[in-house]
Amino acid sequence: MVDIAGGGLTIAIAVVVIILILLSASIKIVPEYQRGVIFRLGRLLGAKGPGIFIIIPIIDQMRRVDLRTAVLDVPVQEVITRDNVPVRVNAVVYFRVMDPTKAVVQIVNFRTGTSQISQTSLRSIIGQSQLDELLSNREAINKELQSVIDDATDPWGIKVSAVEIKDVEIPKSMQRALAAQAEAERERRAKIINAQGEFQAAEKLAEAAEIMAKHPITLQLRTLQTIQQVATENASTIVLPFPMEMLRVLDKLIKD
Repeated sequence: MVDIAGGGLTIAIAVVVIILILLSASIKIVPEYQRGVIFRLGRLLGAKGPGIFIIIPIIDQMRRVDLRTAVLDVPVQEVITRDNVPVRVNAVVYFRVMDPTKAVVQIVNFRTGTSQISQTSLRSIIGQSQLDELLSNREAINKELQSVIDDATDPWGIKVSAVEIKDVEIPKSMQRALAAQAEAERERRAKIINAQGEFQAAEKLAEAAEIMAKHPITLQLRTLQTIQQVATENASTIVLPFPMEMLRVLDKLIKD
């Protein structure tokens, strides 16, 4: 009787353990930022969550998919630009899963697929751009990259929200050439500004000459103003104005 009772207790304990195991395998809890994609005997049932739900052990299988925005670091790519300049470029891609079922069914590993698409798209876009565009118009290139990668990953249920080029590495010889080009550009602008200043000054002098020709008294006033500026408090130079009329009289006497 003792052996029978002990055997019954062992069986009961085993049954309880099996039930607990089945319950633990049946009850699934999915947090807010995840979804559970359910397969029943290999066929897709759909995505469930967030919260708690029950699946059939062994018959049902579940794969968890994270819906949070993921950051993908695109490794350095060696590219030759459209104007035949070798550069090394890396970037960062921000994406998230919008359709968990597509992300599981349409591709083996959506993160690896997004990484490969990002690398090839980065090489393609940079190869079609000139170096000046890459350095000065990076925002437009980022938007073009985001559009290309987003279109390629859309069948997988992936949404690419942003792409940012982090660093552009240029050979040292090209850096020296760019520095010389920038210096020459600054000198050109300086000469243009100087020429524009000379032109404007000449225009003003011409206007002043016309006014003085029409009103001779302005020339005398200007002369007196100049004398006042020269004869400062500590100046050792004495300037005496000589009337022009006297010069005309002397010139007439000399000729007579």
